[in-house]
Amino acid sequence: MTQPIRVAVVGLGFVGLPLALTYAMKGAKVVGVDALPRVVEEINAGHSHHLESYKGKTLPEILREQIAAGRFHATTSYEEAANVVDNWIVTVGLPVHNGDPDLRPLKNCAQTLGRVLKKGDTVMIRSTVVPGTTQEVIQPILEETSGLVAGQDFYLTYCSERIAEGRAFEEFIHMPLVLGGINPESAAKGKELLSFISETEITVSDIRVIETAKVIENIQRDVNIAMVQEFARFAEAFGIDTFELIKVANTHTRVNLLTPGPGVGGFCLPNALYYLQPKANELGVSLQLLQMARRINDNVPAVLISMLEAALKENGKSLAGSRVAVLGLAMKDFSNDDRVSPVHDLIKLLHSKGVEVRSYDPAVPSEYDHKADTLEEAVRGADALFLTAVQQEFADTDWLEVAALMGKSPILFDTKNRIPRDVDAKVKVIRV
Repeated sequence: MTQPIRVAVVGLGFVGLPLALTYAMKGAKVVGVDALPRVVEEINAGHSHHLESYKGKTLPEILREQIAAGRFHATTSYEEAANVVDNWIVTVGLPVHNGDPDLRPLKNCAQTLGRVLKKGDTVMIRSTVVPGTTQEVIQPILEETSGLVAGQDFYLTYCSERIAEGRAFEEFIHMPLVLGGINPESAAKGKELLSFISETEITVSDIRVIETAKVIENIQRDVNIAMVQEFARFAEAFGIDTFELIKVANTHTRVNLLTPGPGVGGFCLPNALYYLQPKANELGVSLQLLQMARRINDNVPAVLISMLEAALKENGKSLAGSRVAVLGLAMKDFSNDDRVSPVHDLIKLLHSKGVEVRSYDPAVPSEYDHKADTLEEAVRGADALFLTAVQQEFADTDWLEVAALMGKSPILFDTKNRIPRDVDAKVKVIRV
């Protein structure tokens, strides 16, 4: 009888956990590895805050099924995983600090993995990285710590991660994939590993092309959104509906404008330029347009506060001392992930202007001093509110009832185009 494929997924976050469970659902023997004991304990107990689902089952339900079937468990020990698996998929992220990618978590992972690496193992990097990282950083560490030769004693590949949070299971299976290996043998092993769960096309190319393509896929969306933010400012000044403008423009089959919002959030898009910049600096290449787009998107929270200040002034109120509700802390709609969310920048700026902020997001588990326990608590007595990320509770909300809980002459800033247009007749709604 053929033995099931044996895989370790390193890093059990928003990418790693659903990826591990996708392999398990397909019949693989999977070990999840994470550096945080509390994360491992929570996962092994069958608990998760992830909002992913697949074929009518939530991620926690899938997790409990795969644990019960003996196809998945989590650990902090690379040694434990090495006794079971011969395939390693690394999803450890590269945080960005003040515009500089921090390679330490990925380097530490490579050093620990190298110490348990065996002949014949396959290593696949699925993190977004600075182009060149797999061969220039990861490969030397793995070879030095293992005493093995990449491409000869073990196989090393890179596959870019393309999933959108909220659709992870579906996209792991159906999203076209691109893959690079340090040699043809590594690429063949990587394709075999991906094919176990993927039911779509897998394109093989130069590993540096794959690393760079992943970064520019994200950057092109960052630039698109920056362009739309400028269109939005024009539409507001011209007195036309920004979202209607975009809808009409997108009827052209070769136009695909994204929509404006409170900024660009998440771990991928805001960081993408900073993954490309170090290699561009090394090569002496200027990225002026991309840098300008990033500045435009970073400045959106400040633009929103200027609009708030002007609207309050029309009501005879000042920004300082006002009370503002912020609904939605997640970096995107219907997500519980608030990493690198532009909403945090908005709240920080509001606080710096002397504004009393009460936030609310029923899906985000993170705790903050300004976070209320209920929608009513967040909006009661507020002079204005910002709808900054949609959760199901907000999608079902009666906004006139919300406005009735707020202070005199309330102002609703809809950054997501979700408040019904008939509300405008009774409450001031600003769509941005």
